[in-house]
Amino acid sequence: MDPRRLRFLLELSRQGSMRAVAEELGHTTSTVSQQLAQLTREAGTALYEPDGRRVRLTPAGRRLAEHAVTVLAALDAARADLDPHAEPAGTVRVGGFATAIRRSLVPTLARLAREHPAVRLRVLEHEPPEALAALAADAVDLALVYDYDLAPAALDPTVDRVPLWQAPWGLGVPARAARGVRGATAPELLRRFADHEWIVNSRHVADEDVVRTIAAVAGVEPVVGHRADSLELVQDLVVAGLGVGLLPLDQPPRPGVAVLALRRPGVLLRAHAVTRRGRDSWAPLRLVRALLADDGAG
Repeated sequence: MDPRRLRFLLELSRQGSMRAVAEELGHTTSTVSQQLAQLTREAGTALYEPDGRRVRLTPAGRRLAEHAVTVLAALDAARADLDPHAEPAGTVRVGGFATAIRRSLVPTLARLAREHPAVRLRVLEHEPPEALAALAADAVDLALVYDYDLAPAALDPTVDRVPLWQAPWGLGVPARAARGVRGATAPELLRRFADHEWIVNSRHVADEDVVRTIAAVAGVEPVVGHRADSLELVQDLVVAGLGVGLLPLDQPPRPGVAVLALRRPGVLLRAHAVTRRGRDSWAPLRLVRALLADDGAG
């Protein structure tokens, strides 16, 4: 099979239409159609089928597209070995949580535009479970995820994880309720606010796991009353007196909210860049991951 045709199939799995593949790879739609038809003849089975105005891969097409990722990455690695000065080029799809996109990915976008203009990023905002599911389905090339030191995430052995940065988190409470409790330990704070409902993430359980871990030490049973993944919305709910929740200590809260440091134990959010094992042989992905790691270390 011609590797160029495999690249057409891989892009079709990502784009869903011949026209989008043509625009992405710089060919005519007719050329894309002809090349994919030839690949189908070489494979001896249908690789795609109509889906309204778009097309979708058949099960055989999806399997071949998965092989195409490995084959094309190996070819890219071989070319890089022969030409170590070759400029990385391609589109890297990144799925990640909003804070990491703002803190890590946006600066990387600016740096890529200056130093590696042939590498582009496509950004999708996802909470960690969604980003990891997209990575497993080859819907993204890199996932930006987080866990907490008190609730470490167990990742699939088929992925590689690179640490990026850490940030301390505290307890967000109404400002009027913070008087006289600063400096208390985390279990003392949970006992102090035991009669308040908790606001936890709506699309990820990590912060709820942290709350329940500290609550077990404090001997209290937290009541989850609200779920929201937007930190701005969490603060709005706190100001409205609807509950308390975990918030970052390194970001100024909005008026009416106080973020109390959690001590003994403290709480650290840990950000990671995750890729499927073996995929970093693709030069653009390897470059993006390295830039993210450099920014995180800095």
